[in-house]
Parts: sequence; structure tokens; C-alpha cells
Amino acid sequence: MRLLVFSDLDGTLLDHQTYSYDPARPALDRLKRLGSPLILSTSKTAAEVAPLHAELGLGDAPAIVENGAGLYRPGEAAQDDSAYRRLRAVLADLNAPFRGFGDMTDAEVAEVTGLPLARAALARQRCFSEPGLWRGDDLDAFTDTLSDHGITARQGGRFLTLSFGRTKADALREVAQDMRADTTIALGDAPNDLEMLNTATYGVIIRNAHGPGLPTQPGEATGTIRRTQAPGPTGWNAAMTDILTELTEKGAFDG
Repeated sequence: MRLLVFSDLDGTLLDHQTYSYDPARPALDRLKRLGSPLILSTSKTAAEVAPLHAELGLGDAPAIVENGAGLYRPGEAAQDDSAYRRLRAVLADLNAPFRGFGDMTDAEVAEVTGLPLARAALARQRCFSEPGLWRGDDLDAFTDTLSDHGITARQGGRFLTLSFGRTKADALREVAQDMRADTTIALGDAPNDLEMLNTATYGVIIRNAHGPGLPTQPGEATGTIRRTQAPGPTGWNAAMTDILTELTEKGAFDG
């Protein structure tokens, strides 16, 4: 078996409040023993992901960044930010009550995200997408107008993120094909993860203790999608342990 694991970060692998992944260490260690790459899949920027990628020891595995709009590959050259500049130009013309990271200072991003100031600065180094806060009354009208410009809006755990349409699911398919995976596991906790969860061989909805939760998915009836009882990295660890044990019992690999 060639297994790839795709994981959202905030509220999934990382605790919503502390940004720690410590409770997930047993399953992370097991993945390394099995030689199954972990592909981070996040709305974070490549600048934000790079230190965590190195800390987790993910080697040359790529990471899906900015909600699927781009890929981070360790050692790559600086990414082209022309898509982000084009998106910001559309927002400037619309003058809508949407406050994106590009409208905020590093300190403001730190305040709304809970990130340390240095990490907030990395979150503003964007190339493909714009997360932010909607402060208006008619979100549907706003998203319809964005659609006219080829821009899609996806609600994450905290922010509405705008991009030119590429999703985490699109990036999962690309990475899985490039790495010749025949089995994929995807884990996430927010609406912007659903396409990815439904695309993977196995999808895991991590309980989000800070939101209303995700609607029932068709795969839950067949067992291809499951939910955790615990939130964040504790739920992540439990779900991955269960799936890896099931696959081992089926003879997919030793471990």
C-alpha cells in the first residue's frame, strides 16, 4: 500500500487555543514507522507552514497551502504572488465590508488569530488567497459578485477565505497522483475541508468545539467517513490509530 495522510491544521492536528500537536504524537510516530507521508493541508501560507513542516520532520513531502490554492515544496524558490495581488485589486474595487489579512497590520492579525506577532507576519505573506472577516449583512450577494470575477469564498473554522477556485480536494488529487498513492486519509474540522474529506479513501471529521459542527456526509453511512468524539489533536490521534490498526489487520502493511 502507498498511503498518504492529508491533514488540516488549526482545530485538527493543532489545538485551536495552544496550536500544539502533542496529543497526536503517538499516531504521528506510527506514520513515520510505516513510511506513510503526512501532507499538511491548510489555509496557512507557505511561510507559515515551512517551520512546522521542518519541526514535524516531514522531509521532502509537499504541503497544501492557502486552502488548496498552492503547494509548498521544501527548498523551492519564492512563490509568485500575482494571483494574490489580482484578488486584492478586485476587493479594492468592490469596497465591500470584508476585512482581509491584507487590510490588517501584523498586530491585528495576531489579535484575531491568537498567533504570536512573528507568526502573524508570516500569515500575511500570501500568494494565492485572502482570509478575512465578513462584516456585512448580505454574504450571498457578496459571494455572487465575487463569482463574477472568478473568485470563490469558503468558510473555514474562523475565517472566510477567498481564492480563484482551486480547493484542497484538487490539491489532494494532484499530490496523490504525483506520489502514486493508492490509499488516502484526510482529516479536517471545517466546511472548507469537506471536499477533501469526500475525495479521500477515508475521511475523518474532527469535532470542532468552537463551531456548530459539519452536516452529515453520505460516506458516514458506508464508513468511509467517520467522526471523532474528541476535538483537535486528541481526536486526530484516536482516529488515525483506529484507521491504521484496521488497515494493519487487513494486511495492508505491517505496523
